[in-house]
Amino acid sequence: MRARMALRVAEIAVCTVEIDLRNKPPAMLAASPKGTVPVLCLTDGTVIDESLDIVRWALSVKDPDDWLRGWGDPIPMDLLARTEGEFKRQLDRYKYASRFPEQDPVQARELAMTALISPLASQLQNTAFIGGERPVVQDMLIFPFVRQFAGVDPEWFDDAVNPAVKRWLRQWLSSDLFLNIMQKTSKP
Repeated sequence: MRARMALRVAEIAVCTVEIDLRNKPPAMLAASPKGTVPVLCLTDGTVIDESLDIVRWALSVKDPDDWLRGWGDPIPMDLLARTEGEFKRQLDRYKYASRFPEQDPVQARELAMTALISPLASQLQNTAFIGGERPVVQDMLIFPFVRQFAGVDPEWFDDAVNPAVKRWLRQWLSSDLFLNIMQKTSKP
């Protein structure tokens, strides 16, 4: 999702192929033996197989809304580090509780709240986006994981999470950018 959004913003045309991770196509594994998605194969033979790297590459080609201005900003960078670290770890334990029987999913949810949702709420209290009145790249990089978090127990999320975070999430969920990248693509 993050890579698709950045490629769309940068107006880089790509051929998108949905991958069944239980049945990885040989061409994908040849391009990126680690076997994870996304994988971006450039025409010069370069392969970029990490979403953060794809996002940075795409926005370095074209960044019409100056999203990369947030890359060196300490607060957005801290929120991104929280997302990529402890929040993702706890999100997995909350979302896929059966895979982590040693951890209470409610405890994982609370740890995820502490790791990201509460600091995000503080940042969004008086501003529309993490970077101010306009989005920065961290908004787009963090949003998909907050979406996943909200989707585990939407009723709890709606009752428990700060209104600023819910407003920010709704804004992304209803954005043309998100709606466009969520359209189904072809399978190999």
